Amino acid sequence: MQFRWTGAAHPLHGRAMLMPLALLAWLLPAHALAATVARIDVAGDRIVIRFDEAVERAASFILDGPRRIAVDVNGANPGSVATAAGPVAAVRQAARKGGTRIVFDLAEPAIVSEGELGEDGRELTLKLREVDARRFARASLTGPLSFIPGLGSRAPRYKVTQAVPPARRARLPEIRGDADRPLVVIDAGHGGADPGAIGPEGLREKEVTLRIAKAIRDELLKGGRVRVALTRDDDRFLVLRERYGIARRLKADLFISVHCDAAGAAIATGASAYTLSEVASDKEAARLAARENKADVIAGVDLGEAAGDVSSILIDLAQRETMNLSAGFARLLGREARPLIPVKANFHRMASLMVLKAPDMPSVLFETGYISNPADAAFLASDDGRERVAQSVRRAVEVHFARRMAAR
Repeated sequence: MQFRWTGAAHPLHGRAMLMPLALLAWLLPAHALAATVARIDVAGDRIVIRFDEAVERAASFILDGPRRIAVDVNGANPGSVATAAGPVAAVRQAARKGGTRIVFDLAEPAIVSEGELGEDGRELTLKLREVDARRFARASLTGPLSFIPGLGSRAPRYKVTQAVPPARRARLPEIRGDADRPLVVIDAGHGGADPGAIGPEGLREKEVTLRIAKAIRDELLKGGRVRVALTRDDDRFLVLRERYGIARRLKADLFISVHCDAAGAAIATGASAYTLSEVASDKEAARLAARENKADVIAGVDLGEAAGDVSSILIDLAQRETMNLSAGFARLLGREARPLIPVKANFHRMASLMVLKAPDMPSVLFETGYISNPADAAFLASDDGRERVAQSVRRAVEVHFARRMAAR
């Protein structure tokens, strides 16, 4: 039997992937893969995959163009091929490093709404839900659902339920560095009840981002050209507005939120940086201008003394300048990071992210790599990887403020 991966979403698609399943299985060490896919049943809204021996982990993710559901199973060889049914048009299998990939070609858009790997590790059940094309496309951009024996699905893109505490202002963190230097606030993404994305080996984003944030702080302080503060220096939960709110209260000159990306395909790799999009800027400007209490100070101007239409203009002008400065820093960061760490070709991106919505403070969300990619995850978890990320930020920060000083 031969097969060929199809679709533009996977960079390894093409003729190079054309290979007999038997040969692919032969290339893998037989002793490393104890289990074999014994049976695949597709019926209605359910897929049941059975193995002749226990497997330790599996993950499913959505692929678009063409529409597919892929399931990666650790520690299993390809085996029985199922007959398609329901929204599934065809089923394919291929050996991959450390296991098997099972691909379900879809006749209609459907997503995995939930799933479970049985306690004995020998039966994986996936429940499908048919959706429209737009919902399917959105699902293809989220991270994988991970399964371990006896537990339900666990996804790196998730909802966190957190009891809302009484209204309070977060305590301000310590600022380190010489008092006459510009201030950079580093935000370690996630924390506390919010673990962030979870890598294939259980690495949690909140722990990785905190270590990277501390490495960046130490590198910046070693350079001696800026002051530095961290929004959090331990495992605590902060709501998004608190994060940039802390930076604004400290009158920061630059805000960098550190994250790790996640994707359905494990081959996705490389760092990127996000700045606020035009649409998000307009909405936030409208929200600020509509406040009854306009005591906010934007770009040094107290809006409490300004009429509504003047407030809108002042906020808009401040945000436009801030967005330009943010974009300039993102481009600098990409330039300085490229020789040191893996980066995406389209490094600078724009999005409506709450943590970037401070109207008068240049802000960047730095996705330092893909925690869903084993190589990226290992790099970010290593001392050398964190040091390289920190060096990238230091170089970009120093050039950024040198340019600002020259412009003045």
